[in-house]
Amino acid sequence: MNISFDLIEDKVECFEADSINKLEEKIQSQIEVNKSILLSVHSVSHQMHVTEDGRRFYSAVVHFKRTNKA
Repeated sequence: MNISFDLIEDKVECFEADSINKLEEKIQSQIEVNKSILLSVHSVSHQMHVTEDGRRFYSAVVHFKRTNKA
């Protein structure tokens, strides 16, 4: 039986929330999870949308890349 383990090189995750604080909490929580598989934040793209009734909606896309730990 052959078992091979391939390290994840890149991972892109999307987040959304109704407040910037909740969005930040979600992202920070996932950063901690991804540290365990040797991924760190490479880039973040975020947007805010205001609905017709004035509510704000926040979203972010976070690109994680493998850290170079030897």
